[in-house]
Amino acid sequence: MRMYEEDGAATRMPGRGLWVEEPARRRRMPDPVRASAVRALLIVAVTLTEATITFFLAVTGSWLAFPMVICGIAGTVVATWAVLDVWITRQMWNQRGGVVSQPSSAAREARAARSPGLPGRGVGDPRGAAPRPR
Repeated sequence: MRMYEEDGAATRMPGRGLWVEEPARRRRMPDPVRASAVRALLIVAVTLTEATITFFLAVTGSWLAFPMVICGIAGTVVATWAVLDVWITRQMWNQRGGVVSQPSSAAREARAARSPGLPGRGVGDPRGAAPRPR
């Protein structure tokens, strides 16, 4: 950051610059989860707006109140499904795409114990038998 003195010479001032990168507090949501969250937010906002309009129509005694109540019930069902969709998409992302799968040493030991030719298999164990000829 530069400051200018009376004679026009630039001097360097200690301090913070105009643009400072700061680490994010939380990681960014994956794209499918973010898309379903935005969709759910829009649907919930429309449903709440519809509920407000329905309330005012019912207070004034308008004939549109009954059809709006029916639409409000349908909107509530759709909004509930949209919120559940965010949760389901997040869980699916964590199970399929978001988790790095590395077998632990316990998993390697269990696999080694099940493979043929290694000790730990009984004589009558069908998994340790020789393959059938074709």
